[in-house]
Amino acid sequence: MTQARPTPSPAPSMRPAITARLQAETGLDEDVLQELVQRFYKKVRHDPDLGPIFAARIKDWEPHLERMTAFWSSVALMTGRYHGAPVPKHVGLPISWDHFERWLSLFRETAHEVCPSNGANHVIERAERIARSLNMAVQEAAGSGPPRLV
Repeated sequence: MTQARPTPSPAPSMRPAITARLQAETGLDEDVLQELVQRFYKKVRHDPDLGPIFAARIKDWEPHLERMTAFWSSVALMTGRYHGAPVPKHVGLPISWDHFERWLSLFRETAHEVCPSNGANHVIERAERIARSLNMAVQEAAGSGPPRLV
């Protein structure tokens, strides 16, 4: 008769330590990120170029703002709160790099208003990378993006 081997305990998650380190380095926390998202999307909603694009797709803003706060928590603090796929939600939208530039301009402005200096730099750097990636996906799906390497 064979004895069952004990099931090893799962390794402890490094996520809380990483999140704590990022909070200490950037001055960001959930409250700051929530304020960033709230203020930023208020500007987006009132923007003459971006507002209509968002208004055509988002009818109930509270769930969207909660999702975006979870997204930025995951991106900025590595909390793992966001579970979604942003690329498919953007593919097919009537947007160009000009829209991403405007989005980035509003985001940079808001980040500097709301976040500590290190935190603003941290989220802006990530926002710039995300904008470039989303733009490439949108343009590629529209047939005007860079050719794929085979």
